[in-house]
Amino acid sequence: MTQEELKNRADVPEALTWDLTGLYPTKEAFETAVADMQSAVKQFCTAYEGNLTDAQTIQTALKEYSEITQNADWINHYAFLPTATDLTNPENTQRSRSIENVLAEVSAQLSFFDSELKAADTVVLDQVETEEPQFASFIRHIKEDKKIQLDPKVEKAFAQLSPVLNAPEAIYEQARLADMDFGTFSVDGKEYPLSFVLYEEHYMYHADTAIRRAAFDKFSAVLSNYQNVVAAAYYTQVQKEKTIATMRGFDSVIDYLLYDQEVDRSLYNRQIDSIMTDLAPVMQKYITHVKEVNGLNKMTYADLKIDLDADYSSEVTIEKSKELVADAVSVLGQEYVDRIMKAYPERWVDFVQNKGKSTGGFCTSPYGKHPYILMSWNNQLSDVYTFIHELGHAGQGIMSNENNAILGAEPSLYLIEAPSTFNELLLTESLKRKSDNPREKRYALSNMISNTYFHNFITHLLEAAYQREVYQLIDEGKSFDAAQLSEIKRSVLNKFWGDAVEINPGAELTWMRQSHYYMGLYSYTYSAGLTIATQAFLRIKELGQPAVDEWLEFLALGDQDRPAEAAKIAGVDITTNKPLSDTIHYLDETVDTIIALTSEITK
Repeated sequence: MTQEELKNRADVPEALTWDLTGLYPTKEAFETAVADMQSAVKQFCTAYEGNLTDAQTIQTALKEYSEITQNADWINHYAFLPTATDLTNPENTQRSRSIENVLAEVSAQLSFFDSELKAADTVVLDQVETEEPQFASFIRHIKEDKKIQLDPKVEKAFAQLSPVLNAPEAIYEQARLADMDFGTFSVDGKEYPLSFVLYEEHYMYHADTAIRRAAFDKFSAVLSNYQNVVAAAYYTQVQKEKTIATMRGFDSVIDYLLYDQEVDRSLYNRQIDSIMTDLAPVMQKYITHVKEVNGLNKMTYADLKIDLDADYSSEVTIEKSKELVADAVSVLGQEYVDRIMKAYPERWVDFVQNKGKSTGGFCTSPYGKHPYILMSWNNQLSDVYTFIHELGHAGQGIMSNENNAILGAEPSLYLIEAPSTFNELLLTESLKRKSDNPREKRYALSNMISNTYFHNFITHLLEAAYQREVYQLIDEGKSFDAAQLSEIKRSVLNKFWGDAVEINPGAELTWMRQSHYYMGLYSYTYSAGLTIATQAFLRIKELGQPAVDEWLEFLALGDQDRPAEAAKIAGVDITTNKPLSDTIHYLDETVDTIIALTSEITK
């Protein structure tokens, strides 16, 4: 299969797909688990509804609730993972929707548990927290949520309506992965097939300028045909969030969405404002250098993801990636290496490309099972960066799950991208370490800029800057349509890139290309996580093993601490501007080093 072909899911090699038998050996076992869970929920409700009045009963209930939660987690994964690999398969869609409804009903039945715990006396909750420390973080949230708790009947209604409330994202995914037909485009008389996945994973990085720009033009033209329905789905999403925010007593939807992250708006605004102001000149300098090295007459938005040195890149097979990954993370110790290298033989990873598969990559870690990683392998170094990024999530998921109860294993969203981006920095350091050749060093550093920082610090940050303006509109009681979303996006892009990049037609439709907008305030957390990761990485380079030990402790924390306290365990103080400023300074120095290496290479 060439990079420009996509097979049907049924025709791809099984060895390159993930193995869902790690969750359930057969569909029959899965169906039995669903029935058993439903039975357990009924018994739980009979035993505990109206009876959560003392610490001992609550402790016993929490243990049974944990078991139900774990089983529901496995069931949910078994149902939704196939849709990520092939949304065109009706069996996948039917199973996912059916289980979504089952879990919504389960959530509704169990909604009394949260409501009664939040109504319990704080003294009783404190006793539970003291006597069962494994539930301490869960009880912390229960006590904090007392002030935003609604009537139990309303909470139950929310749970029952969850499939409907989650519909905007489902509509968006159907539109981009199932309905959009991108056809082909032509360059110099040759036809090239195009799809959402092919553009995002292949043509966006294409070394041939004519092919790259033609693909962007056709991709944008098809996107524009769907802009109104996607804007309607997105408006429904943010209006839903605003309505719930108001019901729970928040004046701003932004404050509501930050609430669960346990950070205030100052950290959110700082991350966006500092990067828009202070990092923009650094990236303008870098992208201008990329333009000059590649001999382009101008840098357009369609050209942003090209390699600095495309001729130097080499093919990286999945087999070759094993060596690169193991060497990169070796600084974290053999135990960590052994943990994540199981991803290959145990088939945690869906490497293959096929029709209907989701773009980008993700890692999910069902509690008590091994992680699952989705990506699309193109035999490029950028794939290794994506993979080691997701393995960073996997490593944290494994360590957190091993050291925390299921009700306290999930860290704050603010921290979630630190382990993933940290591993990318280790990969660059490994590549640099292997050679004194100036071109190889420049290759490693430019890949760090383009894969780690460009993607996580810039692409997602620009999403966040756009998203903040959208939410401000909603907070002001205003509406929006596709044209307004495009206007906001173009304004953000122009502000960041200035005269260094031509924001050509189609760039404004970038708001149609990312599912993060349906996940609350997720996009900005990439830059927040990378800020923590960069400082922790630099500490390890300076301090060695003591800093490694602190990082491993951070990975195992789960939800034990709020973000500020958790980051301090890794040696980073996110309550000040220093980590972000130091990270931007580090990037500025890196860009200057790249430019100096180019001068050395071209002498």
